[in-house]
Parts: sequence; C-alpha cells; structure tokens
Amino acid sequence: MKSTVEQIRQRFDQDVERFSSLETGHTAFVDSLLMLDLITKAAAAVTPHARHLLDIGCGAGNYSLKMLQYLPDLDVTLVDLSQPMLTRAQQRVQAATAGKVAPVQADIRELQIDDNQVDIILAGAVFHHLRGELEWQSVFARCFQILRIGGSLWIADMVDHSPAVLQALMYQRYGDYLVQLRDEAYRDHVYTYIEQEDTPRSLLFQVDLLRQVGFGGVEILHKNACFAAFGAIKT
Repeated sequence: MKSTVEQIRQRFDQDVERFSSLETGHTAFVDSLLMLDLITKAAAAVTPHARHLLDIGCGAGNYSLKMLQYLPDLDVTLVDLSQPMLTRAQQRVQAATAGKVAPVQADIRELQIDDNQVDIILAGAVFHHLRGELEWQSVFARCFQILRIGGSLWIADMVDHSPAVLQALMYQRYGDYLVQLRDEAYRDHVYTYIEQEDTPRSLLFQVDLLRQVGFGGVEILHKNACFAAFGAIKT
C-alpha cells in the first residue's frame, strides 16, 4: 500500500531544513539544478509579462525563488501539504518579491483557485504523488483552467518507463547516481520512500495528457534517467 496524503504530509513536515537550500535542496533528483534553471528560464521566455505565479508543491520555496530571479516582483501563490514548509517558503519568497505572497495549505487535487487567474504554474517534484489516471487528468485539466490565455505550466519531476526492462535500466542509472552522490545506504533510503510514496507516470503519458486537456506548445526541455523537465502553453 502506498503512503496516504497524511503520511506524506508528516514526512515533509520533518524535512524543512533539507529543502531550504536553493543549491542542495533537491539533489536526490538527477540534474535537479539544471531542470530548475530550465523550467524557470522557459517560463520567463514564453510568459515574459507574467504577473502571478502559482507554485504547486512549493516546499520551502526554491522554485519560486529561482523564478523571481528572472521575473522579479511577481505575485506568488504557494501551495503545499505541509504547513512548516509553507511557513518557510512564505518567509523566503516574501523577502524576494515586492508582490503579494499567499500561502495555501492544500492538496493539489482539491485546490480552489478561480479560473484564468495565473500566468505561470511551476510544479517541481510533486505530480509523482498522484495516483490513478483520473487524478492525473483532473489535476492537469485544473492547471489548464487556472491559467490565463498565454500562460504556461512547467514541470520537473520523476518519470516512469515502459517496457519494464527500460524502467529497470533507468532505475539502475538512478541508483548509481545516488551512490555517487552519497553512498549505498542513501540509495536504499531513497528507494524505500519512492516505493512507499511515489507513482510516477511516463514522460509521454504526461505530454499526451497535456495535449488532451487543451494545452498547445508542449515542449520537452530535458530528460536524464528517471527525471524530466517539460511544459506547455495555454494558447
């Protein structure tokens, strides 16, 4: 059985310090800093007149902080399950923007934001917690509805592979990365919580789903082993 939403929330409540560094907060993801830079630069390039950023699964605010380096003084809505994460994110992000910062403790599957309100959505390391196909479709469709015309959604996340032999190959590459990053015990620790918590879908599944819910201009920015950065525009 996979972890419940409450169990995931409790784990992240205890992990605020690790995620409070722009440089090291996401190193368990392959090419995390590259993907962070790519999706924020892409968002700034395709939505240069953005006024409102929505950071889904914001953690301690790293993705918003990076976005503000390229588009200063945005209004920012921070969404996360964890209140301690939100508190830290609000402190850090408010210090970096003259815009309004609104923290919202919520499950992304139940997020209440009016349609056509947001220019950029960032979803960093969050959608892999979605479960069944209906959840994936509902969340992607809701992101489309929330965005203004010309707005964009950018995702950096773990992805799955098919057939199983390719998944095993990519997972082995990821394991080698974790061992090099720290050691075998760390690799096993990461593998354990992935098995408990995560249900990623393939990159092509997500690209197809973006198109199905209405997005145009779907682009893959980067992929390495089990991780990818990609996005789409509401045309």
